[in-house]
Amino acid sequence: MIRPRHPRNLYDSIGSQIIEDHEKLGWEPWMEGADALLDDEELVEIVQERLQRRRPNSRVRGREGTPAEVVLRMLALKHMRNWSFETLEREVRPNLVYREFTRIRDRKVPDAKTMIKIRQALGGETVKKINERLVALAIERKVVRGRRMRVDTTAVETNVHYPTDSSLLGDGVRTITRLVRRTNKELGKKAIKVRNRMRSVKRGLIDIARSARARGEEFKERQTRSYKKLLGTTRRAVKEAKTVLGQAQIGLSKKGESAKRTALRKLSVELARAIELTERVVAQTKARIVDGDTHYEGKLASIFEPQTEVIRRGKAGKPTEFGKMVKIQEAEKQIITSYEVYDQRPPDSDLLIPAVDKHAEVFGRVPDLAAADAGFYSSDNILKATEAGVKRVSVPNKKTGSKATWKKQKERWFKNGQRWRVGCEGRISVLKRRHGMNRSRYRGVDGMRTWVGLSVFADNLINAGKALSGTG
Repeated sequence: MIRPRHPRNLYDSIGSQIIEDHEKLGWEPWMEGADALLDDEELVEIVQERLQRRRPNSRVRGREGTPAEVVLRMLALKHMRNWSFETLEREVRPNLVYREFTRIRDRKVPDAKTMIKIRQALGGETVKKINERLVALAIERKVVRGRRMRVDTTAVETNVHYPTDSSLLGDGVRTITRLVRRTNKELGKKAIKVRNRMRSVKRGLIDIARSARARGEEFKERQTRSYKKLLGTTRRAVKEAKTVLGQAQIGLSKKGESAKRTALRKLSVELARAIELTERVVAQTKARIVDGDTHYEGKLASIFEPQTEVIRRGKAGKPTEFGKMVKIQEAEKQIITSYEVYDQRPPDSDLLIPAVDKHAEVFGRVPDLAAADAGFYSSDNILKATEAGVKRVSVPNKKTGSKATWKKQKERWFKNGQRWRVGCEGRISVLKRRHGMNRSRYRGVDGMRTWVGLSVFADNLINAGKALSGTG
């Protein structure tokens, strides 16, 4: 059963005098404004409604769970401080400021595992609704008016190691070996004896690493031979895994149901997925290393996060990133009004008009000024934005343009718009440094959307809290 809030009890009579004075407790200036925003009933209801759908009877049966208000505030605090769930539990437990801010007060602090399960239950769609409601609250309280809009994109990395062909083959064999061992354990007497090839794989990985550090044709040939040997070992591991999977399917075809069969069904799905991904790695390694096709389409960058894209942005410090493309859209007071995690990286020039439309949806009006960098420029974009009612479109054209275009880009309003646009890059930097948005620690596409959404939620709370407290 999920309550919206903890009922007030003994804490009010004993601890109210201690908690009453926020300044003595050391509340930061933005905390009071953020606290007022988090008291919104609709925000709490969004979380409560989702948690009540975790199980068929979660609304009426079961032990009393963590209240929705506490969940919302705990997740906000976690991403404000860029803590792990273990650190969140450890920091909140002895701290009166955090106990009051999260509304835990004299109650037991939810442990890290509980918060992990709750976060997984919420998902990316719920977090998006929470952000939309927070932006609506900021508009209601006149924190933001929607007169200006700026938009930019960035790459958010998935939690993967640098994907070399050899390391991906090693990951594939290691995953298959682990799943085969667990599947055989469930099969019991019907288990098929399979050789553990991890020692051969490790030797192959070491040999490839050594030959990669050397120079000359002789070492390149040695590296190719090592790769061929590693490919052969991987293929044999895959072949044996398919035999075990077939045996598991035979066991599942029989009638009846039990906990053992449920576990076997789950393992079969995982093993089939691991085999499929490892075969993709084998195919791309053969094409890239043996056949010399270095521009292999659809390169898999991780066995564990297969949705990871290879994103080349040409930055000096990190020319290639592995993750997902994210759009961040802002209005005044550094409030992020919209964000999006894309399944496939789109060109920036395709995002300007949808950003203007989204702004109109949120505020009920198009912005007076729309600013973006040169990647968002196209003549159609400028024309469509102007037709939609945007008075000033500050998007530079770095290529050869007409004299009228160059003259417009020299005007004061255009330069001021570009100066304001640079703040979007600063906002992205803050999201990555302060809230950890540089790398998603949650798994899967939905985990990425949840991570980005909670980072945006935390940043908006701080900025809106500053504005409401008169310190922003």
